[in-house]
Amino acid sequence: MIIRSLYLAACSSLIGLIFLCLAWELRLAPVQTGGSWLALKCLPLLAPLFGILNGRRYSYQWASMLILLYFTEGVVRATTEKGLSQWLAVAETVLSLVFFCAAVGYARLNRPAAS
Repeated sequence: MIIRSLYLAACSSLIGLIFLCLAWELRLAPVQTGGSWLALKCLPLLAPLFGILNGRRYSYQWASMLILLYFTEGVVRATTEKGLSQWLAVAETVLSLVFFCAAVGYARLNRPAAS
């Protein structure tokens, strides 16, 4: 039951973060009007997506390290920007923190039994 909850939290927060990054940089509050190249920052999140959705422990392990970049960006932009961008950065921080905790918990509880 706990593993299933961690799986669902990791999947939903990763997918949410992908959509947030795209919406933020293309439509909601882009750095430049009309969208920006920062929308490409969601591409690294697509790399672990298949493994996360299939419950592969190794994908959870390395994606938990990758997500720290998004956590850092969210914290920096939440403290330096104003208005809608600041709130989107807070959402990015929360989603990345949820993913990190869920991924670490999933990888820890899903490890092979010791011999």
